[in-house]
Amino acid sequence: MAPDRGSTHSGNSTTRDVEERNDINDEESVLEDADSGEENESTTFLQNTRRRSEAQSFLDDQNSQGQNFTLRGVLVGLVIGVIICFSNTYFGLQTGWVSGMAMPAALIGFAYFKIIARWINYPFTPVENVLVQTVAGAVGTMPLGCGFVGVVPALNFLMKTEENGPIVLSTWQLIVWALGLCFFGMVIAVPLRREVIIREKLKFPSGTATALMIGVLHDKPQENQLSKVENGLDTYSRRSQDLTSSTSNIAGIPPKNAGPKQTPSLFGETTNSAMGNDHADEWKAKIRQLIYAFALSALYTIFSYFIPQVHNIPIFGLSLAQNWLWTLNPSPAYVGQGIIMGPATTLHMLLGAIFGWGVLSPLAKNKGWAPAPVEDWTHGSKGWIVWVSLAVMLADSVVSLGWLVLRPLIFQGPVYLSQLRAYVRDHGFRSVFRLENASKGAYTMISPIEPVSKHSELEEPDAPPSHLVSNRTISVLFVISVIVCVVAVKVVFGKLVPVASILLAIFLALLLSLMGVRALGETDLNPVSGISKLTQLFFALITPSSSPNAITINLLAGAISESGALQAGDMMQDLKTGHLMGAAPNAQFYGQMIGSAAGAVVSAVVYKLYTSVYEVPGGLFQVPTAYVWIFTARLVTGQGLPDMAVCIF
Repeated sequence: MAPDRGSTHSGNSTTRDVEERNDINDEESVLEDADSGEENESTTFLQNTRRRSEAQSFLDDQNSQGQNFTLRGVLVGLVIGVIICFSNTYFGLQTGWVSGMAMPAALIGFAYFKIIARWINYPFTPVENVLVQTVAGAVGTMPLGCGFVGVVPALNFLMKTEENGPIVLSTWQLIVWALGLCFFGMVIAVPLRREVIIREKLKFPSGTATALMIGVLHDKPQENQLSKVENGLDTYSRRSQDLTSSTSNIAGIPPKNAGPKQTPSLFGETTNSAMGNDHADEWKAKIRQLIYAFALSALYTIFSYFIPQVHNIPIFGLSLAQNWLWTLNPSPAYVGQGIIMGPATTLHMLLGAIFGWGVLSPLAKNKGWAPAPVEDWTHGSKGWIVWVSLAVMLADSVVSLGWLVLRPLIFQGPVYLSQLRAYVRDHGFRSVFRLENASKGAYTMISPIEPVSKHSELEEPDAPPSHLVSNRTISVLFVISVIVCVVAVKVVFGKLVPVASILLAIFLALLLSLMGVRALGETDLNPVSGISKLTQLFFALITPSSSPNAITINLLAGAISESGALQAGDMMQDLKTGHLMGAAPNAQFYGQMIGSAAGAVVSAVVYKLYTSVYEVPGGLFQVPTAYVWIFTARLVTGQGLPDMAVCIF
């Protein structure tokens, strides 16, 4: 039996030896995998560090360029902005819709400097193009920012005598009013830049698209489509669109061996003569297209001025045109705005037009809810369907902005609440109010969720501090802008509006602008209309309906909040473009201030010009937004719904 037991023991030993060797091999394999993973992670970290360093160097280089802020760039931006201002005032009085036109401004600026390239001393660079479109956009959006397409026409033409109206303002009063509103919104936006652009990397699609176009305008031709020239746009467009791996969140600069680097000449053309000629021919063709489109639109506008019948073409027959206003106005301005706005917005507008004028208007007429002629704003179906539109916009603004407030509470609230509970459990409830440290003289873990590793994502590169707007500057300018706003409103409207109401409107603009900027960064839509309606609703709660100036206070408060939200959003879009292109934020900020001041004066003069020449409200300028403003003010201040609108609800 001994040999059998010995044989059995020997077999077990052999089995255990094999298992032990396998275990050792597995452990070695795990260690090798861990070492390999550690090595890969280290390699990735080093690559990210290098790419971030290159991105930071790019930002430093771009920010230090003298072309970040130039007199010629400001002047060209102002000229382009004045053209946009005329267009937006004209289009806004007709439809209530305006556009910043950042991309057309950048394109026109580039085309101008392209034409005069041989006569200028130093090249027109991408960062200077950013300045041009920033200034132009600031000038061009002032018709909406200063209320010249909504609030001011409502004050001038739609207020009743019992409402202490109408309030007719002279040209100098319009200028003072506009200058009072045109600054504080952009000052509000600057402190938000680091949070929403640098840390959260919100999309701001229009700002990103403008940067992409500027990069294409100034980019160098690609050889055989195999390589891209290494520039800042390549770095940041991929990162902002989240199209690459986590390394692109650091910098996204292509490797140094991506391809041969070509030497640029003026406007980014290469030294290769054949490629440069092709590039020049391409841009000559594009400039010709721009000139042809401009000439065609100008000729049609002149033609329609002498033959106004083309503004109302009865494409569905004379009967429908006369009874239901179903006509076509083939305006080049509408076509251009539709191209800029894109199908996502214009299709919804088309759906609203079909439903409102093709379904609701005949329904209200046949039911006797709007017995007057269709074009009558007071008793006709044109005024009736406005109440439906107003209800839709109010509901949308309340729900959309309410969700922006509740979403952080829903998703982040439990995390913060659990951290607060843990802190109170460890240190006592009173320590929360005494602001005591978690521990005195001891080290603590930075994050209770996950430890900090050297391989953690690096901080987003940003412009050098010398090219940022300092907190001290922002604080001083904010106080000055608030004082200017209060003084301007008091000078223009006197005792009609108390100082406390103006300050409260500015405070609401500050809070609501935060939500507006975030919505703009995520969806590319700045809900300025909803923000103004929420402000009107809030002021209706605190302003006695018996006050003879309740309507005036309500309108002006809404205008102040809308102006602040619009300027903050416009500033943030431009800062996004500048960050992608490496432009200096302080240069953009000062350019925006110059453009806003000039736009305030120009938009006031243009508004006075249009209202002096044309009948408002009239056949050409229906000012639909002004009716929405005055209807909302009357509704929320306690006047209730008109008899024809009660049936809606």
